[in-house]
Amino acid sequence: MCSIMGVTERRISEEELRTGFDRTLSRGPDMSRIEPAGNGWLCFHRLAIMDPEETGMQPFHLDGDLCVCNGELYGFRTLKKKLEVLGYTFGSGSDCEILLPLFREHGCGMFRLLDAEFALVIYDSRTGRFIAARDPIGIRPLYYGTGKSGETFFASEAKNLTGLCDEIFPFPPGHYWENGVFTRYADVSEVRCLVTGSEEELCEGIRGRLIRAVEKRLDADVPVGFLLSGGLDSSLVCAISARLLGKPVRTFAIGMDSDPIDLRYARIAANYIGAEHTELHMSIRDVLDALEEVVALLGTWDVTTIRAGIGMYLCCRAIHERTDIRVLLTGEISDELFGYKYTDFAPSPDAFQQEAAKRIRELHMYDVLRADRCISVNSLEARVPFGDLDFVRYVMAIDPVRKMNTHGIGKYLLRKAFEADRLLPGEILWRQKAAFSDAVGHSMVNDLKAYAETVYSDSEYEKRRLLYADHRPFSKESLLYRELFEKHYPGQAHMISDYWMPNRAWPGCDVDDPSARVLANYGASGT
Repeated sequence: MCSIMGVTERRISEEELRTGFDRTLSRGPDMSRIEPAGNGWLCFHRLAIMDPEETGMQPFHLDGDLCVCNGELYGFRTLKKKLEVLGYTFGSGSDCEILLPLFREHGCGMFRLLDAEFALVIYDSRTGRFIAARDPIGIRPLYYGTGKSGETFFASEAKNLTGLCDEIFPFPPGHYWENGVFTRYADVSEVRCLVTGSEEELCEGIRGRLIRAVEKRLDADVPVGFLLSGGLDSSLVCAISARLLGKPVRTFAIGMDSDPIDLRYARIAANYIGAEHTELHMSIRDVLDALEEVVALLGTWDVTTIRAGIGMYLCCRAIHERTDIRVLLTGEISDELFGYKYTDFAPSPDAFQQEAAKRIRELHMYDVLRADRCISVNSLEARVPFGDLDFVRYVMAIDPVRKMNTHGIGKYLLRKAFEADRLLPGEILWRQKAAFSDAVGHSMVNDLKAYAETVYSDSEYEKRRLLYADHRPFSKESLLYRELFEKHYPGQAHMISDYWMPNRAWPGCDVDDPSARVLANYGASGT
């Protein structure tokens, strides 16, 4: 996945800088480098994916300019050919080597040209300035803060900056930073013109764009694997990939050693597409042993993110320890676009659309954060086809009347789009959604709640939850997570905007737990 770090002034020693930077060494264990950049530093831990030879190592240089980037630039070969016509030469097969030539040609306008997921820092030697930027959804992580001597720090994870900055903030997606000023260059949640048409036309627009999104993300110089939950989204990604590649794909699923709902469905999907499938099991002891580590690696106190993160982390740890896979495709971001169980309660199409836009804007703090940290801490790279910019913009622009659940099942257009392809059996394609933290086994959430009950008495809970004026814990489980978070990120609770919860202003959604299983429409989703 790689890890980057930059600082605009050399007011701390290289040793102090390295101490913070090496906290994310597992993101890029293949090679590390710290280099002076003007009056500052640029740092890079590499996970070699494109051009694994040393020629692909960063920072990249161009006539005194330097750049570090954690990203994948899709379609970079076309851009590279255009730059070669302009006289630029390249010494590697790395996609990120094109960034400095693009910057020379387009300045900060380059960010609008990228079909990419990225976080980067550039040093411009002509002006002595630093520029930082992040992709429009925030799939690749980036944080910033002000150092104790007034310098600005950028880093892939908040843990890099603890002790160096008093306050740490997530870098806003779709923005670039220059001379202390943030400028928005893209907003994928904004819709200027609605997409209309027949059901057939809309489904074909969805189908074609998702297939292209998957195809882009199969381009790697290292082995690729797939997380398969048995739900619609990950199953579609796996099935499309298997057909595109024309060979068995390597899939992985995890569940509790009791009542693992998704393992059953993942097995059905894997058998249908002819995957080389691996099932993994976890016990409540595994869950509790991993809990603090998961909170620390996620850098969040959010209940949903932590619950879902435990299974994903343990699955990815096993993949790292037992296989040669370096890239994982996942099914994140479909829910935000097409709807959750709770969006069935949306009081109007406009409310549905506003909720989708809010979720897309906040993705970098929730599902995308979880996928990035659980995968990258295990020295793997995450790729998210549903986060493809063309796909996201298209689905967001579909008239929300067409995306609301009027067929008795969510994500109708997505399901219908792939019905004729017979990529998946009907029991997977038309399966009701189950929350991941429940589907790995209902017992996991129950056991986490039961464990929290043993940590605090009722009086202790009431007393200690009042210590937090912002985002106050609302259950013993949420207090447990908040206290673990504060242990590793003291005073940084503002990095997450709120608890991930259904829209409690909607009828039927005023619930006291983020799990979809508490909703009246959950029905057979978790069976």
